[in-house]
Amino acid sequence: MTAPHRAPAPPETNAPPKLLLGAGLLLIGLNLRIGVASVGPVLTEIRDGLGLPDTAASLLTTIPVVAFGAFAFLTPPLSRRIGMQRLLGASMAALAVGMLIRLAPGLPALFAGTVVVGAAIAIANVVMPAAIKHDFSRQAGLMMGLYSTTLFAGAALASGLTAPLLPVVGGSWRAALAVWAVPAVLAVLLWLPQLRRGPGAGAAGGEGEPSFRSVLTDPVALAVTAHMGSQSMSYYATLTWIPTLLQNSGMSAGEAGWMLSFSAFPGIVGSLVSPGLARRVRPAWLPVLIAVALMGVAYLGLAGDPKPLAYLWMTLLGLGQGASISLALSYIVWRSPDARHTGHVSTMAQGCGYLLAGLGPVGIGALHSVSGGWTLPLAALGGLLAVQLGAGVAASRDRHVLAATPRPAAEPA
Repeated sequence: MTAPHRAPAPPETNAPPKLLLGAGLLLIGLNLRIGVASVGPVLTEIRDGLGLPDTAASLLTTIPVVAFGAFAFLTPPLSRRIGMQRLLGASMAALAVGMLIRLAPGLPALFAGTVVVGAAIAIANVVMPAAIKHDFSRQAGLMMGLYSTTLFAGAALASGLTAPLLPVVGGSWRAALAVWAVPAVLAVLLWLPQLRRGPGAGAAGGEGEPSFRSVLTDPVALAVTAHMGSQSMSYYATLTWIPTLLQNSGMSAGEAGWMLSFSAFPGIVGSLVSPGLARRVRPAWLPVLIAVALMGVAYLGLAGDPKPLAYLWMTLLGLGQGASISLALSYIVWRSPDARHTGHVSTMAQGCGYLLAGLGPVGIGALHSVSGGWTLPLAALGGLLAVQLGAGVAASRDRHVLAATPRPAAEPA
């Protein structure tokens, strides 16, 4: 059954200029991978300094991803109560606090700050697609491409600069991680004009809104969720362990961190190009296949001696990951007829998807510990690409959630 028609909401009299609103959203997006990407380059220092085994050390990147899923389900009631815009501002403030908590000595503070960081990002993750659908419905394709780009840009900054910061902050990995509270504070300051918008600004709830339970069994929403979960599992597993893999091949910590950072640049290209490509090429699943193929070739290269052609393998990996995350986020918006449906699909896809993705870093760490090498972990990631391809093909079909027939017209890219 097709979703009921709703009259457009009246324009908000206190809505700020679109340019300022868009800049604020993109700065928030820039912060949504920094808290996790900054850990990988100094994971060896954290592990050695605290005497942690590989599996325990990987929890520092696994906990935020699991929090992305667990805390995502708190977003709809919070959004109804205070509004999407205020919730985004609060999440950025919490993100800065969580990063500063990790400055305190001791293992409990490190893990507590990591949980707060994960919870803050989880809420912003879910709200962002709905906020873009609500405020930029005519430019949703462009904004989702730019939003995906900021995710990779933030990851590039954090993964490339965290290790070089160590000598600047006296060799303290805690201080190097805490530095990344600064972009979160800047996001709060730029977002201040949006705090005047009350709970009615895109809040979920209202007559005719579908129930979240109905979305949970919808085949379109299930496909979007499976695609989001499988690509996220691969992304966070490589984000955690690629620096260690490259160090094992003979690179220094700084070189390995730079290679991970470098992969974000082709990732930016992939994230920008893939939404427009997906709207124009046929068959619609072709961009999904290209992304999976790029990542598969990169895994094969990394499984051998990755150092001589490291730039090639990281370029292919970045292109594939950039295209994958951009398509996953775009499907959340494209498969939803309005902002309220988008909120439900975003909660399901990112809540369930990230809970699944949390298995990636721990699983790859466990396989590495058991095998003593990287061939088995990379083979497991290759198998995961088959799941991503199947789910992506299903998610690429031009249909809306809770609709029995294909939608009549495609949204312009």
